[in-house]
Amino acid sequence: MQMRLQKMLAQAGVASRRASEQLILQGRVQVNGRVVTEMGTKIDPRRDVIVVDGQRVRVAQKRRYYKVHKPAGCLSVMRDSRGRRTLADLMPDADGLHPVGRLDLESEGLILLTDDGEMTQLLTHPRYEHSKEYLVLVRGTPQRSVLRDLQAGIELEDGRTSPARVTQLVETPLGSAPHGQTWLRIVIHEGRKRQIRRMCAAVGHPVQRLVRVRVGPIELEDLTTGSYRPLTRSELRRLRTAVGLSDNP
Repeated sequence: MQMRLQKMLAQAGVASRRASEQLILQGRVQVNGRVVTEMGTKIDPRRDVIVVDGQRVRVAQKRRYYKVHKPAGCLSVMRDSRGRRTLADLMPDADGLHPVGRLDLESEGLILLTDDGEMTQLLTHPRYEHSKEYLVLVRGTPQRSVLRDLQAGIELEDGRTSPARVTQLVETPLGSAPHGQTWLRIVIHEGRKRQIRRMCAAVGHPVQRLVRVRVGPIELEDLTTGSYRPLTRSELRRLRTAVGLSDNP
């Protein structure tokens, strides 16, 4: 059973397919003791010995998929050289897992963790445009014209944002807004750095709190802050269908 080397690395959870291609180009991958740098290289994961940065890589027989409620003040990475709190601190057995996308330090909410590199690639690559939903507490009360601007797209230093869905809320699962602030529901299909914070700041309504409540078909639901759980079979089936994979987990 032959497959492309970068696909095998992605399925083994080493990195996304694109990042795996970079590992190959950088000469960090060996096949049967020989450094391989050609993109078209095909291997048999049952017979060939694959080594990345000196570590043997095998395709796992069973993948792991979790959803985590990241608290504010926690980094969206598995380790930090400065000793700051990370997602790995929330889980006792996080070895081999990596986050699917990120939330900035002060943002809260849903992050998916997995060791499935192919799934990560399909969920995070810009061309797939999976929606992400946020509850956003902003300073002040945006006028309808401001909401329309947010919906149509905001000109930022790295270009105009794509159209978004923006709704003003009276009540949310997080309660009503404090005096002088307003809850918005914002759904976007992009993943620029601190995008929603920059969008809201650009229209004069800085973000006071930001909670991601959905990634694609997976919802945060009643998962409490700092907790995690494996995806259910139903959730995994919906996720696989959303990214174009077989719906058989």
